[in-house]
Amino acid sequence: MIYISKNWLELLKDEFDKDYFKHLQQFLSDEYQKTTVYPEDKKVFNAFLQTKYNEIKVVILGQDPYINENQAHGLCFSVESGAIPPSLKNIYKEIQSELGCDIPNNGNLTKWARQGVLLLNSVLTVKSGISNSHKGKGWEKFTHEVIRKIAEKDTPVVFMLWGGNAKKVVENIDLSKHFVLSSAHPSPLSASNGFFGNGHFKKCNEFLVAHGKTPIDWQIDNI
Repeated sequence: MIYISKNWLELLKDEFDKDYFKHLQQFLSDEYQKTTVYPEDKKVFNAFLQTKYNEIKVVILGQDPYINENQAHGLCFSVESGAIPPSLKNIYKEIQSELGCDIPNNGNLTKWARQGVLLLNSVLTVKSGISNSHKGKGWEKFTHEVIRKIAEKDTPVVFMLWGGNAKKVVENIDLSKHFVLSSAHPSPLSASNGFFGNGHFKKCNEFLVAHGKTPIDWQIDNI
């Protein structure tokens, strides 16, 4: 079952009929039956439920979901509950440095999604405990098509691409229309190599304001 909003369904319906996606669905059906997969099936397309196509202002592209229980809920870098993962901690540190925001006590980024920030992973599912376990199964074709559809929008969009995997989608983006911000990944292994100090959140809001759009309120509220 594909839990996705109507506007996205209309936009991507041809993709769902392609052979690769049917093979992906069969693979996922088997995986969900025989092992633990994150996120739960109703939340795989959560990014598309929280952010409508015509309301997209920003795209943040991650790799694949978190691999532990009660974390992944279909929004990249976001956790539904529990401890804040290291990469997200670094994202919060950068936002605090740029904009003076407080570091919140939770990692749920739904607030961003509802303001027009599409929090999209390149791969939308993962086997419990094993990162990249669903890599190469067809998700990449699907999400590249999503990026292509977004790049076709008449209104400019900010793409925030962190790390080598995310930067691969640049070829699908018209740089004369959209605004691409790229840097190292916020992971503790690479954040000091260009993520910290990249200024992306401030630059993003400046671009949105310059194009007549409401800036993103990056402050996540405490719970």
